[in-house]
Amino acid sequence: MIALFKQKAPGTVAVLFITGLLLKLPLFTGPALQTAPSDGPLFRLLASQLRGAAPVASGLIAFVLLFAGALTINSLVNFYRMMSRQTFLPALSFLLITSLVPEWSRLSAPLCATVLLTFAFAVILQLYGSPKAGGKIFNIGLLVGLAGFFFTPALLFGIIGILGLMVLRPLRAQELLLFLLGVSTPTYFYAVGLFLYDQFSWKSLVPWLHFGIINKRPSYALLGSIVLLVAPFLLGSFYVQANLRKMLIQARKNWSLVLFYLLLALAMPFFNNDGQYTAWVLVAPPLAAFQACAFLYPARRWTPLLLFFVLICYILALQYGVEMIRR
Repeated sequence: MIALFKQKAPGTVAVLFITGLLLKLPLFTGPALQTAPSDGPLFRLLASQLRGAAPVASGLIAFVLLFAGALTINSLVNFYRMMSRQTFLPALSFLLITSLVPEWSRLSAPLCATVLLTFAFAVILQLYGSPKAGGKIFNIGLLVGLAGFFFTPALLFGIIGILGLMVLRPLRAQELLLFLLGVSTPTYFYAVGLFLYDQFSWKSLVPWLHFGIINKRPSYALLGSIVLLVAPFLLGSFYVQANLRKMLIQARKNWSLVLFYLLLALAMPFFNNDGQYTAWVLVAPPLAAFQACAFLYPARRWTPLLLFFVLICYILALQYGVEMIRR
């Protein structure tokens, strides 16, 4: 099964789509909308529209977002030759990772922000060697600003945007100002909308962040998911490091940015988490890039096959219930 995704063929997209449907089947058979008090204004607007619609609408939107995020991370890993061959393993890894924690597959503010930030990261990687990058830099800031209106801590991703400007090209003051202009553009239009509806207040324009640690004891199912997230990441990191010297300079810089992305994504959900683990879906795109290497590089063919079936069996156990796994 895993061999199908080790090749980049047009038909593999159809296989990936069917696999995604099977993995995300609970989105269409159960509740798929996840809300929280700290959701941004854009997601609150979206959630209010979906409450009057059929339940399957939320699941359909969530699946489209997940599949778009999977294809985006797959595209950037292949396009910039961050692996030794072009595959669909990053997309498969993204779908598997988001299935390990049920909340990560549901339509939520962090999921919307994750997809927008994945698009922003793809544009960041385009800055390397780009002679006219003004439009790209503005678009990066715009995507980060929009993500902040879904999940406010996503604005911290701006650190990655600034790092990209420093690592992939010489940092210039005008480009930094252009990036900040892009980030503030959604706020400008939001302020105009509030003014037109006579609801304007300066307080509503200030991003609201509060730091919090989840004090409730994690379930055994969640601990098992964490193990299955960390183990493939460590294995993939080993193979990335082992093959780093064989890569182009741009690919090496890209892997450095992916690692920074992962570290920042681990920190962002400590803000505005509302006692939920949903916000940690932000780690899915960078983790998918590393996990894809764990599927591709092992010399023994049974290693990635065993890892794949362990993940699949555990996901099925989470979705359909096994008495030995205590929720």
